[in-house]
Amino acid sequence: MAENDEGGFVKGFLIGSIMGVLAGMLFAPKAGKELREDIKQKGEEVFDEAKNLYSETRTKAGVILEDARSRAEEIIKEANRHLAEARQKAKEVLRRSEKKAGEEEARGAGKREAEETTQAGV
Repeated sequence: MAENDEGGFVKGFLIGSIMGVLAGMLFAPKAGKELREDIKQKGEEVFDEAKNLYSETRTKAGVILEDARSRAEEIIKEANRHLAEARQKAKEVLRRSEKKAGEEEARGAGKREAEETTQAGV
């Protein structure tokens, strides 16, 4: 939203500058040829200022975009690292759970076998 506000401000500033220069020249007591030359000169000055402002703004925007890209890449790398760690931990938990379930199943089978042996022997 700040970008739109700045863009509107720049447009308003340029339009206001041009209108102010034109109004000042039109109300100045000068001959037509001199007035046209002054308008042309002031128009070129305003145009040059606008070009400089555009160039500076474009350069700053490029720097901001590059910084944003760099930060986004860092965030993505960090997220991928955390995701890989989480996957590894999940695999370890799953392995431990499977191992524990296998051990419990083996114990249960051993108990059943012992019970069956005891019952058969009695």
